[in-house]
Amino acid sequence: MKTWLTLLVLLAVACLAAFTWQWIAADPGYVLVRYAHTSVETTLIFAVIALVFVWGVVNLLWRALRAPLAAWSRRRRRRARERIAGGLVALAEGRYTHALRELERASHESGLQAPALLAAGIAAQARGDDARAAALLSRAPPAAAAVLNARFQLEQRRPGAALALLKPQVEKSTLPPAGWQLLAEAALRSGDAATAFAALPELARAQALAPQALAALQARTLAAVLAEAPDRDRLNELWSGLSKAQRNLDEAVTAYARRAAEIGQILAGMSALEGAMRRQWSEPLIVCYGDLGPAEADARLRYAEGWITQQPNSAGLALTLGRLCIQCKLWGKARGYLERGLEIEPSPALWEALGDCHAGRDDLPAAARCWRNALLAARGEPTQPLPQAPAATALSTRAAVVEERSEHGVPRLPGVAR
Repeated sequence: MKTWLTLLVLLAVACLAAFTWQWIAADPGYVLVRYAHTSVETTLIFAVIALVFVWGVVNLLWRALRAPLAAWSRRRRRRARERIAGGLVALAEGRYTHALRELERASHESGLQAPALLAAGIAAQARGDDARAAALLSRAPPAAAAVLNARFQLEQRRPGAALALLKPQVEKSTLPPAGWQLLAEAALRSGDAATAFAALPELARAQALAPQALAALQARTLAAVLAEAPDRDRLNELWSGLSKAQRNLDEAVTAYARRAAEIGQILAGMSALEGAMRRQWSEPLIVCYGDLGPAEADARLRYAEGWITQQPNSAGLALTLGRLCIQCKLWGKARGYLERGLEIEPSPALWEALGDCHAGRDDLPAAARCWRNALLAARGEPTQPLPQAPAATALSTRAAVVEERSEHGVPRLPGVAR
């Protein structure tokens, strides 16, 4: 098929050439060029061929004259590429002085100026030369320079300065994707959760973070903005404005519940926690359930005790039950739950709550030992055992860890998710 197509094309070209030649032979045209007393006469075909020839000669001469300059330009661009490559490698290796020298030289090439200046700014900052870094970044593209300067400010624990650098770029709608991440981080560290919350949609659209990192930042932001709600109206507005997936985040639920309890909406906080735990068990949620203050402690205790058979190996549930019993002044039950939690998984919070329990019973020496154990556990040091309780007063609820098995009868380790 291709051979026949080629033959047809060649035949068409031959026919076109034959007709063209006949047309030119019939009337080759006439060109007269006169200057002063000199006249040049020729055919149109010859004049066209002569013009093409002259253009070719002039082009060759121009190329020959420009050859040294072109060779020098190519060498300069090659050297600039080598310098920026060497500078980036030196920057990664921590040879900041060499990197700075190579990158500054590379910045004189127009096509490489922006990346070379930005990398040179990073090298200068890494050396601790803030003034030189600022001078280099002042010649770089403004948006990219603002992002780098903001990152430097965050690294130096100056989130307010980073936020001040990024907000003008937001107003100009020139903030790049990396800038939205830095804006959210700087706002969270500055206590401006509203700004971080407003940055979440842009950050999600920019896809500048991996899904896991974005989810972690989103959880921190939601927790912060809910915790800063000034009143119940604003809190309910924020909570109702969240998506279903966002309301399922442990951090958001706990922040909402804690803030609701603080402003007198304990039932709303309890409902949010109970609904979330019915969907999926969570240790942070059950611990938060015991941290909502003394209001409705009896109702919360009854609800939490309903989870004992389903979550017998939960140290968080034992902690919550102990704290709720303390709030209800049920000292014996509180001690039993807390000591059970210590057998499952010791923690500073359990030791602290057990100390509060002993203090409520006016057993100050035991309380002091528990509080000391809380400090030791927080430092990762071995704790001291408490005196053994008399057999007559020991509680039967102080059981060992209950064995759990899967649907296939295989034993499951305590604390391992189903």
